[in-house]
Amino acid sequence: MFLKTILSIFLIILFLFPTGKAQAGELAERLADFTKWEKLTSVKTAEGDLIYPNWMSGTWKVTSTLVDLAAPLAPDIVTPGFVGNRSQINQPVSFLVRFIKVKQPISGLKNIHKQENKSEILVADRVFNSLNLSRAYLGDEAVIAVKPDPKSPNRQITFFGGERQLVSLVTARTTENTADGKFITAEVFQQYFKGGSRAYFNTVESTTAYYQTPTLNPKIAADQVTAVYLSPQDPDYFTAGSRPVALYRYRLEFFPQ
Repeated sequence: MFLKTILSIFLIILFLFPTGKAQAGELAERLADFTKWEKLTSVKTAEGDLIYPNWMSGTWKVTSTLVDLAAPLAPDIVTPGFVGNRSQINQPVSFLVRFIKVKQPISGLKNIHKQENKSEILVADRVFNSLNLSRAYLGDEAVIAVKPDPKSPNRQITFFGGERQLVSLVTARTTENTADGKFITAEVFQQYFKGGSRAYFNTVESTTAYYQTPTLNPKIAADQVTAVYLSPQDPDYFTAGSRPVALYRYRLEFFPQ
């Protein structure tokens, strides 16, 4: 049961991670075609952190609501927790997130004066966001800590009671800016849960379209679809092929704090 709950949580929203741009309209079309997904092929290897638009800067109260889900290969293949997740439809969950400005080297400039040759970029506060998300679902006592890899912004470990851990590694990503002002991201990452009766691996793709709303409540909204793919270690891997075994669609609302 704990494994099912953990996997359900980390399919919702991962502010962890622009290298590479999608072909014009590809991600927007993908979001519109919710139940016919296959593995995204236009992503590039994840390097550095994901840069968000400045209008997402600050601290936000996010309300995440599961609005739809599908298991394209059911009843033959169903992921842990999928059936239980049906009870989460239209049940909003709220938590705080923040996006912060950090310095990064300016490409093409010689690194003589290190501070002067850096520009500000907006990134997600990965530890703060992931910790708040997991505690919103499991409670403060269940989640001990979230630790980033000091060598890579694309890897982090969440520690739970009972010496259980969830390791998340972003392997590829792409972004897209649409004519109507949406900022769309797609990230592919590996999940490894260990510490229970057995280890569990899978591959997850999360595609999110962020956009500003005409009102202040919420000021930003997002449409998110998360697809779960089997890892090569799964006995059904070749049966599933490039098709996802679970799809989750969320409505995200951002309220300024």
